[in-house]
Amino acid sequence: MLREVADAGSASRRFRFGDTRRYRLRGVGAFEAILRTGRRREGRFLQIISTAAACDYGRVGIVIGRKALPRAVDRNKVRRMLRVRLSHARPAIERYDLVLRLKKAAPRTEFHLIADEATKLLSALTE
Repeated sequence: MLREVADAGSASRRFRFGDTRRYRLRGVGAFEAILRTGRRREGRFLQIISTAAACDYGRVGIVIGRKALPRAVDRNKVRRMLRVRLSHARPAIERYDLVLRLKKAAPRTEFHLIADEATKLLSALTE
């Protein structure tokens, strides 16, 4: 969901997605539990590991290694793109705790392929 946020003392407006920190997977133990027991779905660039949600709502963790994308700017851009796709899929993925892991890098001009693959894997998860 988009919401409009006014900057303090400024007439300009920005658009942000709702609070996503609540839905983030935190802690090494939480990641390890999902990686150890979760069901895996593979794509060309991404791997999605899912388990039943431990809370009332599903949480998501994103793993992008430095070997796959050496530049922090690129890792953050892909992470933001994935968060947008996750927020669009949010009502359908509420039952799952997920880890999205980047297996293989794409060229900078084709990061959209990673996001498109995430959408495809998430829709396969909810079918």
